[in-house]
Amino acid sequence: MTPELVMDIGRQAVEMTLLLSAPLLLAALVIGLIVSVFQAATQINEQTLAFVPKLVGMFLILLLAGPWMLQLMVEYVRRLFESIPLLIG
Repeated sequence: MTPELVMDIGRQAVEMTLLLSAPLLLAALVIGLIVSVFQAATQINEQTLAFVPKLVGMFLILLLAGPWMLQLMVEYVRRLFESIPLLIG
């Protein structure tokens, strides 16, 4: 196994991690921003106020993007397992 091949597998793993985490992280970012603006406008300084909307929003995003995320992960693992014989020999 060459160093280039190891770097390519590592790059693919990082790309997959970013693709799988992006929808949930972006949802949390947008919801957190909206709640922060709401808190600043109403001067409500409750720390737990942002938790419930983020939790609900991330759950909804997981319901919507979950099948796509699962399909992406299964395809990646399948390709990785199929390439094992090529990597060994």
